[in-house]
Amino acid sequence: MTRLTELFEVENQSPWLDNVRRDWIRDGEMARWRDRGVRGVTSNPTIFQKAISGGDAYDEQFSGLLASGTSVVDSYWEMVVADIRDTLAIFRPVHDASNGLDGFVSVEVSPLLARDTQGTIAAARHLDDLIDQPNLFIKIPGTTEGIPAIRQVISEGRSVNVTLLFSLSRYREVMEAYIAGLESFEGDLSTVSSVASFFISRVDSEADARLEAIGTADALELRGRVAVANAQLAYAAFVETFSGPRWESLAARGARVQRPLWASTSTKNPVYPDTLYIDTLIGPNTVNTIPEKTLEDFEDHGTVARTVDSDLSGAAAVLAKLAAVGIDLDDVTDKLEREGVASFSASFDDLLASLTEKANSLR
Repeated sequence: MTRLTELFEVENQSPWLDNVRRDWIRDGEMARWRDRGVRGVTSNPTIFQKAISGGDAYDEQFSGLLASGTSVVDSYWEMVVADIRDTLAIFRPVHDASNGLDGFVSVEVSPLLARDTQGTIAAARHLDDLIDQPNLFIKIPGTTEGIPAIRQVISEGRSVNVTLLFSLSRYREVMEAYIAGLESFEGDLSTVSSVASFFISRVDSEADARLEAIGTADALELRGRVAVANAQLAYAAFVETFSGPRWESLAARGARVQRPLWASTSTKNPVYPDTLYIDTLIGPNTVNTIPEKTLEDFEDHGTVARTVDSDLSGAAAVLAKLAAVGIDLDDVTDKLEREGVASFSASFDDLLASLTEKANSLR
């Protein structure tokens, strides 16, 4: 049993791969990850920017699309959809064997729609109808404008991966949107799934910079501890939300909990252990989506043990100390959300620019 299979079989946490690459789809590497214990796949605009711009794996399809008169933007989506469909097929056996729990592959609506509720709804419907597979997640940013879109899309029986979550308050809004969406859906609730992608390492990157700027002993001792504490309290909010009469009435109709998904779990600071954001966030009904290098590190020397709720009072104390040294966590997470939206939009713009340049050379 690998550590990845042990994560799921012992601790009921699903390890997912945070990458999509056409060469992996073609040479069997994606299937090998599945066979090693990976139970799903996530993608985002930055991942596709690197994949499409980083080699010639897409040139044949891109040339054909251009020759048929397809625009650069539409060509991008054709290439993305092709990769997502192929990856869905690879992970469909996981989906079927787990009775719809895992085996999901996520594709994100255009990041340019992050502040556009109606545009997000329309794009989510289009992608879901176009690909039309039961193990597809439509990825929607958990921005203020994204919340009503999430509720609407869930109410139509579509499965959603809510992304770019940093704060506990926004996470609670997302869980409410999911539950309200289920309450409005008149179909079979067991066919609707969702995860809420709570970002980890970026919180430490921003918090650490502010702590170092303060420079006191009380501040410096909090470095590398804020992100995990924030996520552990998010897990406590998850447990609280998906319990009680309101949820139980939905569960009786077959509803699934919206699992928290830990995202951005490779360590950005080389001083920290390379498996820090896996080892400290293991617990039931969770997902961790992990880049391949960190997956390799965890398989080599990670620790499989329930940790996500082992010291919730300690997690609360970390955030209390953060406030005491003068750092507003809400200000940290608001900044990270803005930067996340901007980063994905910039990746999308860069990709279209590079595709336009490549189109000119291929023509």
